[in-house]
Amino acid sequence: MASLAIARIYQHSFSTHPNFTLAITGGSFNALADCIAQFSQNFVANRKDEDQKPYDVIRTLRFFCFGCMISPFLGRWNTILERRFPLRTLPNSTRVSVRALSKRVACDQIVMAPIGLTAFIMSMGLMEGRDPAQIREKMQDLFAPTILTNWKVWPLAQLVNFRYIPLPYRIPFQSTCGVFWTLYLSIINSKEDEKLDARKQ
Repeated sequence: MASLAIARIYQHSFSTHPNFTLAITGGSFNALADCIAQFSQNFVANRKDEDQKPYDVIRTLRFFCFGCMISPFLGRWNTILERRFPLRTLPNSTRVSVRALSKRVACDQIVMAPIGLTAFIMSMGLMEGRDPAQIREKMQDLFAPTILTNWKVWPLAQLVNFRYIPLPYRIPFQSTCGVFWTLYLSIINSKEDEKLDARKQ
């Protein structure tokens, strides 16, 4: 019953204020992922008898802000894919075009995945107060290995998303799956920050 009530509230909010709803949803899931990442890093450090870091609220806030920024854009992107590659080409048909579904996933991974990753690296660099040279170095270090990992993980998730999830719920589904992905991004971004800070000293 509670989940049904939440779904109704979300649906009403999405119908009346779609961009705001997607922004808060995406931002909240991003913040949750970073919170888990920080506790996980401290848990691992404790097991290795290494120094634990105090919880970084500003870091979580940065992830929240990025989620708020990118989620409405992703919502618009999903609408474009929905119109450009309709899964049911015949009226009243229940058959799904496998070709159209494959094109959706391919377009999402070839076009949007690199854009989203670039936006993440650059946004984090700017919010962290990095100079252009450091952001460029961050991009060189993180982009290639992260996009390759992305292509191992996200195509299957997006296949399920585009095939079974209604349009208003695709960003929440993506964000739910993305908790683990954002956890990964949070950890690699944190390690890269430590490396950049060590070079400054």
